[in-house]
Amino acid sequence: MTYTLLIGDRSYSSWSLRGWLLFDAFGLPVKVRTCRLYSDDLPRALADFPPARTLPVMRTPDGVVVSDSLAIAEELASRQPRAGLWPSDPAARAVARSLAAEMHSGFPALRSHCAMNLRVSYSDCAPDRAVLADLARIETIWADARARTGAAGDWLCGAYSVADAFFAPVAARIAGHNLHVGPQAAAYVAAHLRHPSFRAWRAAALQDGPDQDIYRRDWPTRPWPGM
Repeated sequence: MTYTLLIGDRSYSSWSLRGWLLFDAFGLPVKVRTCRLYSDDLPRALADFPPARTLPVMRTPDGVVVSDSLAIAEELASRQPRAGLWPSDPAARAVARSLAAEMHSGFPALRSHCAMNLRVSYSDCAPDRAVLADLARIETIWADARARTGAAGDWLCGAYSVADAFFAPVAARIAGHNLHVGPQAAAYVAAHLRHPSFRAWRAAALQDGPDQDIYRRDWPTRPWPGM
């Protein structure tokens, strides 16, 4: 038996990307179901996963429905302890959990102004002070995580973890909206763009249904970076 994961449009659903990465990046088997955001398809699909009302939502092999990406991460970590979703070192694990929790609840200006859209990259999105403040905080906690865990490779707390899966849509926003960050943060964004699971997700996103007009922005565009 395997897990089932319900996700929204791959181009736009940042929460769905996080949920899917928890499986694909860690080699966990999953059957994926998709539904269209802002359509009648969404409530119909969610009706098969009661009482969930948001995406992503997971059904475990024994039939338990788990909604919310952070809850999914913790449940998978409990059920699949050898998958390495969290760092094995207790101190690094604490840092990673703190990062994931702040991402889960924070950065409202960045989320609002720079909605994830993997089908387009903008050369200028005119970020306001609130967006720039969110970016500054993101750079601060990324650098702090590396310093506290001694991470020297691509990822924040050593090996790729839930914390990195949760920040993948942030990396997509930074890249897709041409937001300026320092060299260390830019290298971390680039690592996400070349990660095999992220590339597979974006390739699938480009084959999904037609554009969603709600995500359209009248900003100058450029080629998607890192390709």
